[in-house]
Amino acid sequence: MRIAVIGAGVAGLTTAKVLLQAGHDVAVFDKAPDVGGVWSATRRYPGVTTQSSKAQYSLSDFPMPKDYPEWPNGKQVQEYFAAYATEYGVDRVLRLNTEVTSARRGVDGRWTVATTVGTEVFDRLVVANGVFCEPLVPAYPGVEEFTAAGGKLLAGTDFHDAEEARDKHVLVVGYGKSACDVTVPVSEVAASTDVIARQLLWKVPRKIAGVVNFKMLLLTRMGEALFRYLRLRGVEKFLHGPGNGLRRSMLNSVGSVSVRQYGLKKLDLVPSGHMEDIVKGAIGLATEGFFEGVEAGRITVRRDRTITRLFARDGKPFAELSDGAELPADLVVCATGFTQGVPFLADDVRRKLFDESGNFMLYRQILPLGVPGLYFNGYNSSFFSPLNAEMAAVWIAADIAGSVSLPDHDSMRRAVVDQLAFMDTATDRHHCRGTKIIPFSMHNVDEVLGDLDLDIKARVRASHWLNPIDPAAYRGVTPALLARLAAAEPAPTAQVVRLSPVVEESERNVAG
Repeated sequence: MRIAVIGAGVAGLTTAKVLLQAGHDVAVFDKAPDVGGVWSATRRYPGVTTQSSKAQYSLSDFPMPKDYPEWPNGKQVQEYFAAYATEYGVDRVLRLNTEVTSARRGVDGRWTVATTVGTEVFDRLVVANGVFCEPLVPAYPGVEEFTAAGGKLLAGTDFHDAEEARDKHVLVVGYGKSACDVTVPVSEVAASTDVIARQLLWKVPRKIAGVVNFKMLLLTRMGEALFRYLRLRGVEKFLHGPGNGLRRSMLNSVGSVSVRQYGLKKLDLVPSGHMEDIVKGAIGLATEGFFEGVEAGRITVRRDRTITRLFARDGKPFAELSDGAELPADLVVCATGFTQGVPFLADDVRRKLFDESGNFMLYRQILPLGVPGLYFNGYNSSFFSPLNAEMAAVWIAADIAGSVSLPDHDSMRRAVVDQLAFMDTATDRHHCRGTKIIPFSMHNVDEVLGDLDLDIKARVRASHWLNPIDPAAYRGVTPALLARLAAAEPAPTAQVVRLSPVVEESERNVAG
């Protein structure tokens, strides 16, 4: 089939790779001049690094270079995804600098995709534009007066060079990882750096107590099991039953260590609640140098406050906070999240995508209900986003081939509604309109592979309870599916399928 993929981030790239290997004719569209999505040079802010360590942020059959640091920076990650695209021939089907303006489904079931350079027709459409695609910048009153006085209001993804902050009074809005990341390099050159934090969030140290890599505790199946899921299995039943006290102690002890390690009491930066509540905000890795900058006086955190308006005084730009404080503000950088939208889809399609609260109604985070021929990937943001996207790509390839036994429409709808209701409670509605699956990353992988009757060996899965999840353990999943599809229907003789160099070894690690 001819298949269009919108977006050349990790979800779009791995979808294209798997579909190409399955013998399809694929085109990948992205308005950026390079691949990588959030890691594109057009969107990287100073100080950005991965949140998960490099092994956990890798694709299963393409490890990151050995000389990369434990937490690669934005440029390194973009280069990694570009190398992946080249390795598997995805670079040959890229349409960069090409924005999709509309995608319309015709009566024949095919999709007409209009872009800034032309119009084409496809049999299937995969939306992989990303849940961190369009930044959300608050509409502050007085912005016109503020900018007329020389003030600058930017989204974090539009701030690319710390030198823009040199000798300026800078306000960074937000307290998530991106806000803290960008604050550190800004504070090294700015006249003043204030962080406007509506709510303090728990931060996990990269090295807990300066010794234990956080991935040993939270990027394991045991770490995921510490958070209650919709359906409890095996050890989870014990942890959230008779072992609940032990579970809470294990999780909250990380918070206690964090408070001591960073001196948060002294800095008056202890978040409310307990570490267990981390899932209800944004699970963030602590930025190296951030709390040290607060202690040194280079960074001031204005906790439990917001900006109420921007204005000018004596011809200079200022910001007023919710407590009445007025701060000079030459530059305001907003790390305030993103909007999850698909403006290129027709109104009748969009009406079928969302529930009454505006959440995406996607079965397995992939399949919209009642819109044949349309798939989503990357709408499963997690600690292991590349792995989750890769397994979703395998699911998409299988479904296109008719190899997924789906429940009936009503059963799928009930499953989606139940999942969203659960995430509403679990995350206090902080799940990005249903597109964030943290901290239940591996539950999603298990469910996706369960539909395909594919999985890794039980002993390998068991090792991930105490050791960090290793995406390389899943490198045989794609070859196993491709072999199944090839056995069911021979590939065209003219089609050359580029398989992973580790196919033979990896297939031995896959069950199903």
